[in-house]
Amino acid sequence: AGCEKEPSSYMWIYILLGNMLRGIGETPITPLGISYLDDFAKEENVPVYVACLHTIAMMGPMFGFLLGSLCAKLYVDIGFVDPGSITITPQDSRWVGAWWLGFLIGGITSFLSAIPFCFLPRSLKKPDEANKDKTSHVIMPCIFQSQLMCPFLSDFYNSLKKVLGNRMYFTFLCCSLLQFSGFIGFLTYKPKYMEQQYGQSTSKSNFLIGITSLPPVGLGIFLGGLIMKKYKMGIIGATKFSFIMSFLSYAISLLHFFVGCDNYVVAGMTVSYE
Repeated sequence: AGCEKEPSSYMWIYILLGNMLRGIGETPITPLGISYLDDFAKEENVPVYVACLHTIAMMGPMFGFLLGSLCAKLYVDIGFVDPGSITITPQDSRWVGAWWLGFLIGGITSFLSAIPFCFLPRSLKKPDEANKDKTSHVIMPCIFQSQLMCPFLSDFYNSLKKVLGNRMYFTFLCCSLLQFSGFIGFLTYKPKYMEQQYGQSTSKSNFLIGITSLPPVGLGIFLGGLIMKKYKMGIIGATKFSFIMSFLSYAISLLHFFVGCDNYVVAGMTVSYE
């Protein structure tokens, strides 16, 4: 009983606020960036540009896993303790890597990469063959007028109701939620699975995931954009293409049920004490 102590660190609050600020800063890049490309790029080039945007977005987690692998090899108190006084190794279950170092490096890199955005022009010259009947050109004046006449919350509610009332968009939203739920669970538990089943360290597990899992996803997104540009797919063609690829992906994923390892022999749990 004398060894038990309630946790008193409030460091999690700083991590929570940091992630909140990071999310606020990152969120506008995707919707506003895609809208920016859609308004100022040729219509047949938009799928490739969007694919490049999402491919780079997938490369970020890959480098994050590699950076996490490097930081996991360093002791958590690096710079504050003598490395020669550390008697445990990264293979020891008591080892805690320098998890905070990745946040520091990532934060500085994000800040430096945001500086070029300040030099983007306010407006670009639109291509002559751009679609003049794009929805954004028609809706924008209505949005500004409604904001002048109606409160912000009322306008937000009406816009949200119209968006969710679109059956195609709502179906796409549900599919995206299901896909991301499976993908996030895969990334969340795969490192621990590799550690437990294959006896790998945290550092090596992160390294292997970063190398094997994310680059194929980024490559697939980029190739999808090229295919859509080559065949000039419309909304129906893109939907059929997405359905076929998703079906093949789920069919291949079923093979995971046939791959695995035997449970460890643990007295009292998987085998009897006898």
